[in-house]
Amino acid sequence: MDIYTRGVRGAITLNKDTKDDIKIAVVELLEKMLKENEIKKEDIAFAIFTTTQDIKADFPAKHARIELGFESIPMMCYNEAQVKDSLELCLRVLLTINTTKKQNEIKHIYLKGASILREDLSR
Repeated sequence: MDIYTRGVRGAITLNKDTKDDIKIAVVELLEKMLKENEIKKEDIAFAIFTTTQDIKADFPAKHARIELGFESIPMMCYNEAQVKDSLELCLRVLLTINTTKKQNEIKHIYLKGASILREDLSR
């Protein structure tokens, strides 16, 4: 059985820039990404979180660590590029995982207002 390194993308929008809204969004998005792709925490190599410039209340990675037990997973948080007319209050994540799944078996997750980013992948 071959093991591959794959990226799993996800995005979600927040209602407001508050610590609680960030926590709720991180938990909802990551739980869906883990479930849909049958990911175990020990198979996650690292996670990268990005936020639009209007999200400043908290670090998304903190909530992955505290709420979902990502203590041993290396994580970083960054700001998205400021692009005119881009989606506001958007949190994105890239999980890099070790898996037996083929690239076309990976399910990328786009929730709430972020579903417009990749309508071809949205559920």
